[in-house]
Amino acid sequence: MKPFATLLLLCALCVTSLTAQTTAEALPAGRRVLVETSQGDFTLLLYDDTPLHQAAFLEHVRRGDYEGVLMHRVIAQFMIQGGNLSTRGATRETDVSIDTLSTTIPAEILPHHIHKRGALAAARLPDEENPKKDSSGSQFYIVTGTYYTDFDLDDIAAQRGWDYTPEQRQAYKTQGGAPWLDRQYTVFGEVTDGMRTITKIEDLPTDSTNRPKRDVIIKRMTLLP
Repeated sequence: MKPFATLLLLCALCVTSLTAQTTAEALPAGRRVLVETSQGDFTLLLYDDTPLHQAAFLEHVRRGDYEGVLMHRVIAQFMIQGGNLSTRGATRETDVSIDTLSTTIPAEILPHHIHKRGALAAARLPDEENPKKDSSGSQFYIVTGTYYTDFDLDDIAAQRGWDYTPEQRQAYKTQGGAPWLDRQYTVFGEVTDGMRTITKIEDLPTDSTNRPKRDVIIKRMTLLP
């Protein structure tokens, strides 16, 4: 191999290594979970700074509670939702909105965790029934969302009485998300791999209750090293 070709190869390897290192360093500390579904797989990172939600989710994973459970609610350009343990074995006639098994978890709402595309957050009952914003003990949603401009974010921030950091604004402008949910629901993780699967689920036809017409089943979840 010619010297300059060798040099180019070494430079390319260095750039790849630095990029991978930078990406890894940019991710918050957490635990990773592989989610296998009937529509494909994706990987979740559960944040360490939301320990109550991380522990509850991991306990469900270890016990196999999510196996056979549906991703039962899908709204395009918003989110996909699952984790209702009562949906295991549901028929098309089953009301999948009814959750008779979930306990609740105290809110762990942190301003630096936003509803960017790929964010993992806990479902909950509305404020009228749940003024403390306690989370469902098992139900979760993954944000798909849409893009927002600085003008949009200024408006949301003004209504709420706080502002976004430059990094958060960049995420909403380039990746998209659902900023109007920020500081209202607990964000406790994010998708680190497999957003194509999330998009595939998001694009499925749904019925009048936002349930996919073809059931999306969680086959298994596995805690990764």
